[in-house]
Amino acid sequence: MDTHVVLWFLGDAAKLSEAALNVILDPASEKYVSIVSAWEAAVKISLGKLRFDGGAADFFRVVEENGFTILPVKRKHVELVETLPFHRRDPFDRMLVAAAASESMNFVTSDANIRLYGVDCVW
Repeated sequence: MDTHVVLWFLGDAAKLSEAALNVILDPASEKYVSIVSAWEAAVKISLGKLRFDGGAADFFRVVEENGFTILPVKRKHVELVETLPFHRRDPFDRMLVAAAASESMNFVTSDANIRLYGVDCVW
């Protein structure tokens, strides 16, 4: 899941598309939140751009309570980032795309630019 999708699901699920919400709520779906999303949330919290009561520790708690698995950054993700075109310059987005692509995962995102990478997206 893209970082904004996780945050919307946790705070304002009405912003999610029906397809995204269905995938997230489907008990048969394996749901992953990248450690990169936690890092991005922590950066935004520290800059005052995101309010998340309890900070990053609470982010992890809430993510895990909702049955999401934290996906670590793997060597193959980093190596794939090196070869990605620059449709997005945001390093968080690029790492999330690389993780989804190298793990052959569907990527839940509202960001149309992510589709330019050829990853399977749900929105």
